[in-house]
Amino acid sequence: MSASAPVPGSAAEAAAGIAKLWWLFLITGVAWLGVAFILFQYDAASLATVGYLVGFMLVFTGIEQFMVASAVEGWKWAWILFGILFVVGGMWVVFNPLASAFALATSLGVLFVLIGLLWIIEAVATRSANPLWWLGLVSGLLMVGLAWWVSQQNTLEKILTLLTFAAIWALMHGIGDFIRAFQLRRLGKLVAQGAPA
Repeated sequence: MSASAPVPGSAAEAAAGIAKLWWLFLITGVAWLGVAFILFQYDAASLATVGYLVGFMLVFTGIEQFMVASAVEGWKWAWILFGILFVVGGMWVVFNPLASAFALATSLGVLFVLIGLLWIIEAVATRSANPLWWLGLVSGLLMVGLAWWVSQQNTLEKILTLLTFAAIWALMHGIGDFIRAFQLRRLGKLVAQGAPA
């Protein structure tokens, strides 16, 4: 067997298999940037459209959490829990796009707190392998702080502010997916060369 070929059934083979899917993160990154662009076009007449977009955005985030849970060894319960919460929250928004403005603002506020907590957990869980883990921690803390700040506003301001933050979140998620895509591509090259990842 070649020295550069991963041993069947090994962690290197599993890493090589996952790394081959780097292009999926490139596609989801483009999709997230498209969602961000549409959300930045928000006006009062498109509340239902924005509701659908936010709902699908949350459902896809939940699906991504399940994908991560299937690929990691530790913290599976956290990825699965957040995946369930995102899918349930997203489905609620999809099936109630014209719900009252207060209910929409409240549900998004709670979801921003959950997103912030997810980023904090992800940062702490990956700190040994990620030298920039503290950026995820700071982002999570900022997201939780922004959710609290928005809760002090009136209903209309909450909706506009939270939808703006949803657009920023989608933008950050898209950029993050681009970064993940190229990290996976690099991992695949390192595994193929037999170098330590």
